[in-house]
Amino acid sequence: MKRLDIKVAFITRSTLYRVPGGDTVQVKETARHLQNMGISAEIKLADEDIDYDRYNLLHFFNLTRPADILRHSKKGQKPFVISTILCNYSEYDKQYRKGISVLFNLMPGDGIEYVKAIARWLKGNDYLPGPEYLWRGQRNSIIRVLKNSAMILPNSVSEYERITQTYPCKVKYAIVPNGIDNTLFRRDSSVQKDGKMVLCVARIEGIKNQLNLIRALNNTHFKLVLIGSHAPNQKAYYDECRRIAAANITFVDHIPQAGLVTYYQKAKVHILPSWFETTGLSSLEAAAMGCNVVITGKGDAKEYFGNNAWYCDPADPQNIRSAVEQASLSDYNDTLHEAILKKYTWQQAALETYKAYQNINL
Repeated sequence: MKRLDIKVAFITRSTLYRVPGGDTVQVKETARHLQNMGISAEIKLADEDIDYDRYNLLHFFNLTRPADILRHSKKGQKPFVISTILCNYSEYDKQYRKGISVLFNLMPGDGIEYVKAIARWLKGNDYLPGPEYLWRGQRNSIIRVLKNSAMILPNSVSEYERITQTYPCKVKYAIVPNGIDNTLFRRDSSVQKDGKMVLCVARIEGIKNQLNLIRALNNTHFKLVLIGSHAPNQKAYYDECRRIAAANITFVDHIPQAGLVTYYQKAKVHILPSWFETTGLSSLEAAAMGCNVVITGKGDAKEYFGNNAWYCDPADPQNIRSAVEQASLSDYNDTLHEAILKKYTWQQAALETYKAYQNINL
């Protein structure tokens, strides 16, 4: 493999650390493992002033935030790639979000994201999107940055196909799957699982669907542990989750990844009943730690888990409960464990990222 003198800026949402999510882990771990390979990779937030002359490549994250990409790609005048992480929030926004949901019912998904981008600024949660984004709008901004990108790095073939179907344009791509820290999340088969313990590690917000999960497992023999803090604009949703939760439901605030090990090791089942997932990093981590995983049937997760997981309908609490019951009664599948260690580690993700960089004229 030829060596390139790459100095890359990872440019990501301004709330990356204040509102941690799966992309926080992806950004930090990919940068760390590229650095371990001798590649200069520095993380920059979208609201920072960036000295672009220090870099010969820009690497953006989250295609749903094209305002950030428009602004910095235009100012930087450097080749750029995008880790797309394209999550579809439209079903949740239109059917289940409260408040302005009536307005959302009348809008396409890109229109909803445009309104949300303005709302984040009005609420003081983000900076004002630049003028180009404001006049282009969400959809045309996304098409613009796709056309101008040197390459996109979706997490799966499924995600790539959604992108090209939704935003028709020719763009080079390389699949860079998400991963786990396999030095941290190491299964200890000598530790006995608690067959009644069900774990859900995710930011508490409507798209993650903890409310229906609570409805599904309330007053059952299961012990549901929800680990995560609420998103800034989802306090009412969090309060509703707490209000309806029975005594068998436990809430734990967001904790660092190292703190998750004990929970993953003990739980028999991990569940993400989200309205949409590109991967579900906590599902990969839990599976590596010996949990049976229940995941949403909406999104791209089937490409990762295949027949080695239980799938649920996020709209149906009874279906969610049934999937959890089946997973709790089943033996752990070593096939999934082997696949994760072979294909879905951050070392592998960094290697695939570097291979993609090699195909760019720098």
